[in-house]
Amino acid sequence: MELHLTEAQALVRNTARSFARERVAPGARERDRTEAFPVEVLREMAELGLLGVNVPAAYGGAEAGATAYALAMMEIAEACASTAVAMAVTNMCAELITAFGTEAQKTRYVTRLTSGEAVVGAFALSEPQAGSDASALETRAQRRGDGWVLNGSKQWITSGDRAGVMVVWARTGGAGAGGLSAFIVEGGTPGLTVGRHEEKMGLRASSTVPLQFEDCRLPGDALLGQEGQGFKLAMMALDGGRIGIASQACGVARAALVATVQYTRERKAFGKSVSDFQAVRFMLANIQTELAAAELMTLRAAGLKESGQPFTREASMAKVFASEMANRAADKAVQLHGGYGYIDEFPVERYLRDARVQTIYEGTSEIQRMVIARELLRAAG
Repeated sequence: MELHLTEAQALVRNTARSFARERVAPGARERDRTEAFPVEVLREMAELGLLGVNVPAAYGGAEAGATAYALAMMEIAEACASTAVAMAVTNMCAELITAFGTEAQKTRYVTRLTSGEAVVGAFALSEPQAGSDASALETRAQRRGDGWVLNGSKQWITSGDRAGVMVVWARTGGAGAGGLSAFIVEGGTPGLTVGRHEEKMGLRASSTVPLQFEDCRLPGDALLGQEGQGFKLAMMALDGGRIGIASQACGVARAALVATVQYTRERKAFGKSVSDFQAVRFMLANIQTELAAAELMTLRAAGLKESGQPFTREASMAKVFASEMANRAADKAVQLHGGYGYIDEFPVERYLRDARVQTIYEGTSEIQRMVIARELLRAAG
């Protein structure tokens, strides 16, 4: 398979690459140390169209497609995975509202996301007792007059304390997936309380918080899509989101490889460069080969999405392979740096910490394998 980028795709990739190197990468280490959320960086990204890469221009997006989004995500993640995850969730929310929202919702909320007015978006699905099993969530939305009242709690919400626009899932009907609906909630809505920041292993410049809804009143037009359609919306959004996480994983692995190639060429041992040892070269070769495979798998899934073809299986395959590849790449990068890989003077320890969550969020590796097997067996008849 030979990948030929369109002019628009190349432009988005090159724009993201230049911005990542000039504006994102220089402050990544300090943001990680201080857990500083990249507000200004995200505002600049909005001006470049990076918060709505696959969103129509009518709603402030770049309208460049899913492949361009994957390419841009790889570039931003190579510079800073924390910034990339904020970008990913914002794009996911903007795409979801674009796909299922009313014209009024798209005009009001998608434009706030793509312009940076909302700062970022948040995807509030997981709950303390419902992570992988989204159909078990307990947050409830009840009709009250001409509106809705939300009660319940959410867990592990990326950018939940910063988001001006969030999509929240709640139960409007009976048990199981069929009783779920999705709602658009604005940050700062009365009845919405943000909990304490989680002290995370990685992605430390990305905030992760619990949310509590206590008699949180929403207007009648806060419902996204049809009542009872929430589980379908979540699964469709996660399919696309998995392409974003695969792209993020590729970016982190790229960064780990670049840093390790440079270090092993400069580091001397036993009278020669560390990179001259065959064992080291084999490790570098394996990282490069797996990274190339992950990039192609990710872009294949993005291409299928862009062309309107089914891509659930391919997205899960890309996500599980790329995320596990990134963990291996970062682990080897630390190993090849020796003792220096274990201190924050060198960036590879951050890459290892940032990569670890990629096999967990937006569907664990185990869930991805279940999805892949299910789609394989379904296709077999």
